[in-house]
Amino acid sequence: MQVRRAIDTSLRLKPGEPPNAQTIEEVDSPLDAPKKTLVGPEPYLLTDAICEAVNVAITLGRPLLVQGDPGVGKTRLAHAIAYRLGLPLEQAHVKSTSRARDLLYTFDAVRRLSDAQLSGLQHQKLRAPGEYVRLGPLGRAIARAQAGRRTVVLIDEIDKADLDFPNDLLRELDELRFEVDELPEVRHAVPLDRPDLRPIIIVTNNEEKQLPGAFLRRCAFHYIEFPENNLNEILDMHDIVDSGLRNRAIQILLDLRKLDLTHRPGLSELLDWVECLRRDEVGADKVAELPSVGALVKDYGDLLRVEKRMRSK
Repeated sequence: MQVRRAIDTSLRLKPGEPPNAQTIEEVDSPLDAPKKTLVGPEPYLLTDAICEAVNVAITLGRPLLVQGDPGVGKTRLAHAIAYRLGLPLEQAHVKSTSRARDLLYTFDAVRRLSDAQLSGLQHQKLRAPGEYVRLGPLGRAIARAQAGRRTVVLIDEIDKADLDFPNDLLRELDELRFEVDELPEVRHAVPLDRPDLRPIIIVTNNEEKQLPGAFLRRCAFHYIEFPENNLNEILDMHDIVDSGLRNRAIQILLDLRKLDLTHRPGLSELLDWVECLRRDEVGADKVAELPSVGALVKDYGDLLRVEKRMRSK
């Protein structure tokens, strides 16, 4: 029978709460030299719904699986959490060639073999095996927890890898412990009696492929909706102070999203576009002419549809 995990009530994310950003001295790991991580400012609108989802994941000690339209802020959520809570951030950007073990550690067997050959020729002492091991993002977070420090971990675009990737992480994400196969004496684990040290893990998914059911059962879930009613506030957070420019740009974006476009412009495109307009000192009365449209529309067929719509007005 599965033992019920202790409930963690030590940490909560709250909308509007001032950030606890700071420079953090990372703890020393047996395999990695200590480093300093600067948790930088992250303008991000933490809505009640997002905060509730993050707090559910923190309470359960489970990863938060995040979905939503491209550019809606899935990846930046992990940065915002780390900034708001003053925690170090580890990032794993998944590729098609990524292996699950790389999130925990890598062992440079080729370099060790080469060094062994050179040491034999030069009669030198071979380096210790631990010098060929480097902890990965999740491995560093687990080792840091073992030394008494919590971490935010981003596993970005998990659906880019094959299905073996999430399946191979089931035990590690559930138990938050691992062994280094090449060094049996080296083990890292989050203390069982310290749920407050379990990493806050954010996993983003662009829905390119279906994730395994066993992986989904180990996650909390949240879908980030396009923030149509909060666009003005978000632009204000990004220092777009001209209210006329903000309002006109938002209205045009919403109009374009109603068209039958292959790639509807989203929040990321809006931020890029308005930044171009601001830098070029475009007035609100000129926004409808769509200057710097390449920051807003990313498909040639869509561009033709947008231009046709403009001519019809």
